[in-house]
Amino acid sequence: MRTETATRPAPFRPAILRAVPALGVGAALVALALTLTNDFHLYVAFMAGVYYLCASGMNVLAGYAGQKSLGQAGLFAAGAYTVALLTTRLEVSPVLALAAAPIVAAGVGVLIALPSLRVKGPSLALVTLAFGLVVEKLVTEWTDLFGGAQGVYGIAPLEFQGEPFALRHWVVLVIVLAVATHLLLGHLLNGRFGRALLALQSDEIAAECAGISVYRYKILAFVVAAALCGLGGALVAQQNQYFNSDFVTFHLSVFILLLVLLGGAGNLYGPIAGAAILTATEVFLAQWPSVQHFIYGSMLLFALYLMPTGVAGTIGRFLPRKAVAEPMARLAVAGAPPALSRTTDDPAGGPLLEMHGIGKAFGGVVTADKVGLRLHAHRVHALIGPNGAGKSTLINILTGVIPADSGSIRLAGEDITRASPHSRAAGGIARTFQNLRLFGAMTVLDNVLVGAHARIGATGREAEAVAKAAAVLEFVGLAEHAQALAGSLPYGLQRRVELARALAGDPVLLLLDEPAAGLNPRETAELGQLIKRIGRLGVAVLMVEHDMGLVMGISDEIVVLDRGVVIAEGTPRDIQTNPRVIEAYLGREEAPADGEADGKEEERAC
Repeated sequence: MRTETATRPAPFRPAILRAVPALGVGAALVALALTLTNDFHLYVAFMAGVYYLCASGMNVLAGYAGQKSLGQAGLFAAGAYTVALLTTRLEVSPVLALAAAPIVAAGVGVLIALPSLRVKGPSLALVTLAFGLVVEKLVTEWTDLFGGAQGVYGIAPLEFQGEPFALRHWVVLVIVLAVATHLLLGHLLNGRFGRALLALQSDEIAAECAGISVYRYKILAFVVAAALCGLGGALVAQQNQYFNSDFVTFHLSVFILLLVLLGGAGNLYGPIAGAAILTATEVFLAQWPSVQHFIYGSMLLFALYLMPTGVAGTIGRFLPRKAVAEPMARLAVAGAPPALSRTTDDPAGGPLLEMHGIGKAFGGVVTADKVGLRLHAHRVHALIGPNGAGKSTLINILTGVIPADSGSIRLAGEDITRASPHSRAAGGIARTFQNLRLFGAMTVLDNVLVGAHARIGATGREAEAVAKAAAVLEFVGLAEHAQALAGSLPYGLQRRVELARALAGDPVLLLLDEPAAGLNPRETAELGQLIKRIGRLGVAVLMVEHDMGLVMGISDEIVVLDRGVVIAEGTPRDIQTNPRVIEAYLGREEAPADGEADGKEEERAC
């Protein structure tokens, strides 16, 4: 198919312009640090920078990916003891030791992530808490290696012109690292990576079916959080030239989480606000150490219940909303949207998708019994049947959400029977859900961009992705709602957003699970025309639907499922007159005994 895209803007200059404010603030802070002579003020500035590094990593994990961790103290210790042992035991260069610290911490983060990803919510917090306690116990008791409470002395610091770093040098270094971290995370979190994390936090099943490897992205979030926390620990150890088990406490893990929650989880500027406020609070409370835990606990409750978006989020509500970089009208293109450009024609004229002998049972309930399907490009197929026939189960099997017990599935000749949902999405299978699974806190445009996740690719250009998403929104009639929150739209428009998200994945096979559920007659009619247009673009459509008017009006072929068995296939006219279909929907006609006729008629009316 012919596709068009908007002219690509040069990405380099806008990236430089976006970095100017952060670079300017960083330069001003460096200039200020070089003028300070009070060591106490310099040390406070240094610790604020370290806290920012730890909080920015935790923000990726907890704020974006939604994975709450209470084991960051263990990762802080991993970085600190890496530089301590490398420089004291192996006499490794301080620069190389500092570079190795976040790498080692990241590796430890992967080890935490592997078991932690099997749980979520409070259970995840408990798993990471256990890790933190194990590390605290380990470094306390293993005195031969870690020194216990006595600690490790003589950690080699960085040097400048042959002399150990002065405190102001450490402050300058941490400012440089903080600005670099902010710019790097800003680039990642405002694009494909950040959308993927927010999507999996909102709905893991929908994210997986949109082409996001939930498992991989959770691990990446753990790695980023671990690396930055380990870097913070390494800086503290080298600056002090000493580190012991007193640094590795549960209090530190709670403090790092509080930095994010108070500053604003899921907000790029949240860690900055959190680090500034809590560093000042820590300095103020230093004269009353007995009340520190009480104050921090109160601040945590305040952040959770009275300021859920944190300081940065609360301030952001009063600021003017950032304008869209380019009007949607300029980004949209005429004709078929670029996201529907995948070639679906089979040169051999065979089916696009083939299912053979698919079986699935939940305990003693069989929902699919040797089901076979053949779906063709350019056609709208309907899958109908009574309630409980196994239609949604079949959709879930096709998308990989539920594994089949037996049988095989081939897409364009390739066996995908054991493929994961995200790899099937990348291969061209997209879907909507019976019950809406939108990312309600994200904009309509971002929902559609999530749908295009697998097609954008890791090196995809954001401007081109936005242009394609805009074209899809134009195609489904949602261009004017691009910047609205998806969860704020009327129900009928939310259904279209979910459809647009599926189309953005450039599908060859589109699975619609009761797309007209909850729509009024006008919306249903408009949906029918839209589905027919999608079919004409070359996409194979399989629709599960109870609205027989819609099914008979737009379907090229209909498959009837009853109790997990295909009982009929054919055109709408064939299905309407098929006796087995009539029996499945209305029941077998039997002559009622005397006195039972009224009861039978009442049951039929129901």
